[in-house]
Amino acid sequence: MRVRIAPSPTGYLHVGTARMAIANYLFARHYGGKFLIRIEDTDVERSKPELIEPILDALKWLGLVWDEDILYQSKRTEIYKKYVQQLIDTGHAYCSYVTPQELDTARQKAREEKRSFYYREELVPLSEEEIQKRKSAGMGYAVRLRIPKGETAFDDIVSGHLEKKNENIEELIIARSDGTATYNLAVVVDDHEMGISHIIRGNDHISNTFKQIHIYKGLGWELPEFGHVPLILRPDKRKVSKRLGDKDVGQYQHEGILPETMFNFLCLLGWSPKTDQEIYTREQLVELFDKNNFNRANAVFDEEKLLAFNHTHIQLKSEHELATLVAPLLVEAGLTTKYWLETRWEYLRKVVLVLKERAKRISDFVAMSGYFFSFDYSYDEKAEKKQFTPETAELLTELAGRFEKLDKFDKAAIETVLTALAEEKEIKKANLIHPVRLAVSGVPAGPGLYDLLETLSQPVVVERMKKAVEHILNQPR
Repeated sequence: MRVRIAPSPTGYLHVGTARMAIANYLFARHYGGKFLIRIEDTDVERSKPELIEPILDALKWLGLVWDEDILYQSKRTEIYKKYVQQLIDTGHAYCSYVTPQELDTARQKAREEKRSFYYREELVPLSEEEIQKRKSAGMGYAVRLRIPKGETAFDDIVSGHLEKKNENIEELIIARSDGTATYNLAVVVDDHEMGISHIIRGNDHISNTFKQIHIYKGLGWELPEFGHVPLILRPDKRKVSKRLGDKDVGQYQHEGILPETMFNFLCLLGWSPKTDQEIYTREQLVELFDKNNFNRANAVFDEEKLLAFNHTHIQLKSEHELATLVAPLLVEAGLTTKYWLETRWEYLRKVVLVLKERAKRISDFVAMSGYFFSFDYSYDEKAEKKQFTPETAELLTELAGRFEKLDKFDKAAIETVLTALAEEKEIKKANLIHPVRLAVSGVPAGPGLYDLLETLSQPVVVERMKKAVEHILNQPR
């Protein structure tokens, strides 16, 4: 079994192509086959060579390791010409001297007669004399595939038996007037020469498959098995597309989505393991994969659900794994330095552990952790007006003193001291918890207070509480 993914460098790798890459990868890994990559870069006007590396990087990020050298279509021009000539020589293709104007006239006539237009040689008939005249004048020509009468049918892995009357299949151009091959010809030649046994792609390619079957037959080649997977739709029900400005996979990486999450999430769009479970590792999905479990309905790409998946995958990671991911982001954000983190790795692990439950993205660790690395003693304005009062200053002073006397500054001791003070003052614990949080972090919300204080450490907590008291007492009343 040999499968492939064939991205085009006309844009970055968007989630639709990534999902197809994952489907093919799982296909190969589960059934012990090969996963290959082809770069379809024959569109000179739209292809951008500088996008090839980002596309490959995105595939690597998803963990989609390919098994053989990458094939580039732009290096295969002469090979395509050979097969075009073979189709002409065997009568399966012909040189078309029809002009664009003549084609437009034929299309207009079809519109007026309210019928579909599928180009056939007989729809714009040219006499042999006229053809010779145009040849003699050096007129350029396109090469079109000849479609026989009858029907075309194939059994699709996803959609079952599909068939179409050949009168509804156009005699497509397989080589342009400049001699270059078109998409459908190049794809068939490459898939055959790469030994592709199963072509798993989006169901928007079904119409191409009916055409490509005639290229296979014209060249005398055995057909591969086809599987056309439902498309991924945007919430507005339009197809996910780089042309519509949908995010590429690299953007999700920079926004803090884990590769395990994206792999898991995209795999389940259009395919199901037939269980109630949603969160899987890559290895589990390889084990569970079944080519018969593709869904026929289109799936919707829901970013909120993606974030929920990401939150769960974050929880599954160890503190060390998360710290390794978060550390470079903290340095990049200017919150600390590489050297500082290397000498305080255990502290970073504690910070990550405290924040882990609230993080939906890896980048959230950066957004939520600033006060763990530095504190400019500025406070949330709204919370300050509510929490910082002269009465609060007295409570913070008393609590800071008690914290300072603790021999062991851990969650249990911290809670015991805070609870005791609340009981003595006959106040709710919340009347202490909220001001203390604001005093040590500057913000009104965050991880559990006792975890937060233990992580920050006794001297830091006491110092920040005393600074908050100074700040309160220095405010004009």
